[in-house]
Amino acid sequence: MDTAATATISPRGVVTGWSEGARRLLGYSASEIVGRRAADLLATVGLSDATGYALASTQEWSGTAALRHQDGHRLDLSLHSSPSLDRNGETEAYLVTATTDVPQPTNDHEADDGEVVEWAFDQSSIALSAFTKGSGSHGWHVTTSAQHTGQYTNEGVDTDEDDEGDEAFRRHIDQVAEQATPMRYERHIEAPSAPSSFREHARVTEMWPVLDPVTGRVCGVGTATFDSSEQHWARQRLALLNEAGACIGTTLDVTRTAQELADLVVPRLADFISVDLLDSVTRGDEPVAGPVDAGVELRRIAHASGSEDTPEAAVDLGEADTYPPYSPPARCLATGRAVLSGANDPDFVRWIGQSEARSASVRGRGFHSIMAVPLRARGITLGMALFARDRSSDAFAEDDLVLAEELAGRAAVGVDNARRYTRERTNALTLQRSLLPREFPEQAAVEVAFRYLPAGSGAGVGGDWFDVVPLSGTRVALVVGDVVGHGLHASATMGRLRTAVRTLADVDLPPDELLTHLDDLVTHLSTDDDTLTADLPDLGDFGEIGATCLYAVYDPVSRVCTLASAGHPPPAVLRPDGTVTLVELSPGPLLGVGGLPFESTEIDLPEGSLLAFYTDGLIEARDHDVGAGLDRLCKALASPVPSLDVTCDAILKALLPDSRDDDVALLLARTRALHADQVAAWALPSDPAIVAAARAQTSRQLATWGLEEAAFITELVVSELVTNAIRYGAVPIGLRLIRDRALICEVSDASNTAPHLRRARIFDEGGRGLHMVAQLTQGWGTRQTATGKTIWAEQPLPVS
Repeated sequence: MDTAATATISPRGVVTGWSEGARRLLGYSASEIVGRRAADLLATVGLSDATGYALASTQEWSGTAALRHQDGHRLDLSLHSSPSLDRNGETEAYLVTATTDVPQPTNDHEADDGEVVEWAFDQSSIALSAFTKGSGSHGWHVTTSAQHTGQYTNEGVDTDEDDEGDEAFRRHIDQVAEQATPMRYERHIEAPSAPSSFREHARVTEMWPVLDPVTGRVCGVGTATFDSSEQHWARQRLALLNEAGACIGTTLDVTRTAQELADLVVPRLADFISVDLLDSVTRGDEPVAGPVDAGVELRRIAHASGSEDTPEAAVDLGEADTYPPYSPPARCLATGRAVLSGANDPDFVRWIGQSEARSASVRGRGFHSIMAVPLRARGITLGMALFARDRSSDAFAEDDLVLAEELAGRAAVGVDNARRYTRERTNALTLQRSLLPREFPEQAAVEVAFRYLPAGSGAGVGGDWFDVVPLSGTRVALVVGDVVGHGLHASATMGRLRTAVRTLADVDLPPDELLTHLDDLVTHLSTDDDTLTADLPDLGDFGEIGATCLYAVYDPVSRVCTLASAGHPPPAVLRPDGTVTLVELSPGPLLGVGGLPFESTEIDLPEGSLLAFYTDGLIEARDHDVGAGLDRLCKALASPVPSLDVTCDAILKALLPDSRDDDVALLLARTRALHADQVAAWALPSDPAIVAAARAQTSRQLATWGLEEAAFITELVVSELVTNAIRYGAVPIGLRLIRDRALICEVSDASNTAPHLRRARIFDEGGRGLHMVAQLTQGWGTRQTATGKTIWAEQPLPVS
């Protein structure tokens, strides 16, 4: 019986038509063959001269040729070619008919064992070959399943004219014969030399030695060749999935994660890919759970293609586009499932036709098959990835869809992690900015400038902070600190510590005592946090709170700066003569250690000295140690610059790398001084009669300063404070007036007992003095000193 198959071939040798009989005969579907070279079907390399390409003439032709079945075995077919002519007599196509004689079984023939073996060899669905030693260039004769005998031509392995491949096959044959051990040889056949499609095919040849049963010597080599393309493609898919686990989601950045997916799949799975996300995802917000309604607007986050600069992209990076409800991307978002579509889908054609940019891209690259895959994680739809193949690739199949869904799922987890991190980082930054000062109140002691830089996106928000706190007597407190750790907890702890420092500074404690109280507070906060999170494992392990702090108080009258450190690096000082040094401090323990003392250090600072306070993120880096960072800080601080703001920028530029792992806080303070014409001080005896003299001295000094309008109130304040010092305090007693942005009156004595306001009853003889002082001035208070206490009152200068 004859099995007929027909095909049409263009004059250029390309298959343009493929019948159902051809599919049954050779195993290839029309979609696999149409558009390919007819020569790809040949089992041998080219036709003989006798057969010719008589196909190229305008005459009918008949002959024989060896073709390769889809599963790899060889078929010797009878071919008949008839040219199809156009109106001008030119050949426009060839109609080729192929037939093969298939023997029918008969009931009157009893096959012997030898015939069965021969038939089994001839009719095998795999390419069986036997190689025997002979004369010739390679020394081997080959017999294939088609009983073709002759010098070895590499039949049975289905390769193109690749000398390197032939040589490798021959080496394996020789090795099996020499070592008498079986071997396996695998050959990959790249398109367009593959027998079908644009994909790389694979062939596996099992080789074994054929032994002479009498002598036991190797007399030949047997081979069996299998088409292992499916296994080869499966290994490629597994390799792609394995690589996806290592290269997708390497950072906590939404855009970077999307681009990692795009770079991975092109060109190994698709010729073009785009990744579009919901706007809420790019902001770090929580999208609505479940699938997304059709017609939703998405923003292009990443795309990639085999062309440089991705010219076929219809939407630019960062731009938004709305997909109509019937389009494959909108359908995948609405259903939450991947959609396989292409040029044979009317909705695809309609969607492409609505955009001139997409139409031009499809026409130019010949995109004919797409996969729209939703990006979903934790039951939430984040966006969509669109995979596309052009005319150089086969259409997507179901196994490609499964692979794309797996890759999209892994990318979605990375995108969701990045989104959640973005949300937490945004919240932490918002909290941090709300807790850090944006500007400082006016004060006379120092001129300040500051910079605060959060860590890079790869690190969490830290707990660095700084502050400038005006104190009584025109003094100022300069503070810088760093909470150990990152994230919301570090920012919240920073806010609590900054508030505590301001509260303790208002009490006017010396730096060492202030740090002692702050250390106790941190210890209590650690205990409270441990209790709070003991039953809340989902909040994470906060651990013990640790922090560093440097607290300094500068007095513009005495020009003395008193500093104490709790594990914080020392400040640098640029003096007016140009020398830069690090302040030698007695380093105390970190806050939260508890039980260890803090020590204060005093330094004299000439007017115009520049203090640089900072956190460790400024001086520490991977490429150098802390010592090198301090040297670079001193060098940058010594460079002449026109202003403190420019100095801040110059220091940051000189010390910081492009990518930072920690927050950086920098506070610069240039000292000012109050001169003798702004300060008046007197020592007073402990005698009530001296109160009148003190009032008189005050009146004369105010007249000298031109502040006669303030004399009445100031005399009342001086009278009350001096009287209290004489009555309740101890010698020595001192009176000081300071004229700056306000008029300050201070009375000091050697007693540590601080006065306090109380409400006097109708018949009480005392108790009204401090109440009167509080009513007449804009502020008053008391501070402890090394020899006792100082009570102060501040009033605004008269408006001139």
